[in-house]
Amino acid sequence: MNKTAIKNFSVWARNKLIDDIRYRAGLLGITESGVQPPLSQSTKDTEFYDIGTGSPYSISGEAVSQRRKLVEAIREKERKSDYPTAYKYIVEEVAYTWFNRLIAIRFMEVNDYLPSHIRVLSSDSGKLEPDLVTTPFDAELSFSTDEEQMVMGFKRDNQIDELFRLLFIKQCNTLNEILPGLFEKTNDYTELLLSVSVVDQDGVVYRLTHDIDEDDFNIEKGGQVEIIGWLYQYWNTEPKTRCLAGPPGRKSKKRRFLPPPSSLPRTGLSATWWKTVWAVCGWRDTPMTS
Repeated sequence: MNKTAIKNFSVWARNKLIDDIRYRAGLLGITESGVQPPLSQSTKDTEFYDIGTGSPYSISGEAVSQRRKLVEAIREKERKSDYPTAYKYIVEEVAYTWFNRLIAIRFMEVNDYLPSHIRVLSSDSGKLEPDLVTTPFDAELSFSTDEEQMVMGFKRDNQIDELFRLLFIKQCNTLNEILPGLFEKTNDYTELLLSVSVVDQDGVVYRLTHDIDEDDFNIEKGGQVEIIGWLYQYWNTEPKTRCLAGPPGRKSKKRRFLPPPSSLPRTGLSATWWKTVWAVCGWRDTPMTS
């Protein structure tokens, strides 16, 4: 197991996901400085936000409700701390939620644990487009009529990333039915802030499937379920380093500095790792390897 590659990916992925989520939130008028109200031309079903360009950014339908829930979540945390802390907490919580799902599904697809036996993040043939994107209607996912139209429209217009995000969320929600301990139901705003690409070769999905040797996930080729634990542990490398270093300018390094609990990201590393082990290995009746 190449722990250097695992650590490098986890540290990089944390920053990448956080940056992408911050950007996505910024399009919705939510930044580390505060929450902007919708522009005056907004309606009940469609809202517009000033993003500093010629045309405002708009959201409609379910996204309007999801944004409202996001603001409510930040305000709730703000009552217990302050706005910057609350904003940071929610952003990091969402980033970790999607990281958790990405690596769990990667482990499952490599070991053929997915119910449909169709890869979600990669392809058996080695092509860039995941097999789920190629054959979405063979993946044992339930689609409404509107969702079927969206899938076909994305495929027709070659909107690969948009199609992937729709299918990835759908796959996670479907796995919740059989693995509720691992794929817990997400908050409405968590889906709104998902921003991953399968086309971008500097994206989290591409680097997860290319930077870490697939055999490190494959228990039939020497891989171990413990790789999930290592990924979680290394995810927290930078926050841990900051905690141990202390406040900027502190001369003494003998005593550890620990910020208030409310300012720490909720990672639940140990609990989440064991949830994954028992959910995946217990469900498949697959023994752990040491």
